[in-house]
Amino acid sequence: MKQFVVIGLGRFGSSIARALSEKNFEVLAIDRSEERIKEIGGTVSQAVVVDATDEKALKELGIKEFDTAIVSIGENIEDSIMVTLLLKELGVRQVIVKAHNELHAKILSKVGADKIIFPEKEMAEKLAESLASPKIFDYIELSTEYGILEIVAPKKFCDKTLGELKLREKYGISVMAIKRKMPYTRPDGSPDFKEEIIIGPGGADEILQGDILVILGRYKDLNRIEKL
Repeated sequence: MKQFVVIGLGRFGSSIARALSEKNFEVLAIDRSEERIKEIGGTVSQAVVVDATDEKALKELGIKEFDTAIVSIGENIEDSIMVTLLLKELGVRQVIVKAHNELHAKILSKVGADKIIFPEKEMAEKLAESLASPKIFDYIELSTEYGILEIVAPKKFCDKTLGELKLREKYGISVMAIKRKMPYTRPDGSPDFKEEIIIGPGGADEILQGDILVILGRYKDLNRIEKL
C-alpha cells in the first residue's frame, strides 16, 4: 500500500489528506498547528504536531519510508523551500509542492521538487474545460467535504425515474445532469449516435442503461455510489 505524508493542513492540504485517506491509503499529516491536527486526527492514519523544517523531527518520523510527500505550507515560502530540500535530502522518492507564484515554482524546481502545482489555477482550468466540453465533468473537488463525479449509472438505477429512486433521501446525492447516447441516421443513411445532455433533470426523468450521471455529494456518499 502506498504511503503519503502531507505537510501543511490548510484548505488544500487537509482536502488532499482526507481524499487519500478515503481511498484507504496510509496518510501521515503534519502541521505546526495543534488545532489543525485535532481537526484531521480522526480521518488519517496518523497526525502529528511537528515543525517540518526540523530535520531531526522528520528523521524520527521515518519520512524517507514514504512514497510521496505533498508540501502545502501556507504563505511562508521560505519554509516551503526548506521543507522541500529536506525531504529530497532525506530520500523521499516523490515530492509534490504547492507553489504560490512563478518565482516560488522556479526555486522549488532548483531544490529538487518532483512536481509543482498551482491548485487554484489548475482547478479553474479544469472547471473551464469541463464546462466547455460535452464530457461536462470527470471529477471535481468543491471543498473538503463535497465533490462532483461523473459515473456510469448503476444497474439498480436503470429504468427508474429520479422521483422513484429518491437519491437525495437514500444516498445524499443530487443528479446535476444525465448524458445519453441517442441513435440517429446520418444523411448518407448510415446509423450513428449523438450525445444528449439533460441539465438539471427532474423527478420525471428516467435513467436508462448506459446513461452517464453527473452527481454532487459528500465524498463518502460518492464512494457509496461508486461501489453500487
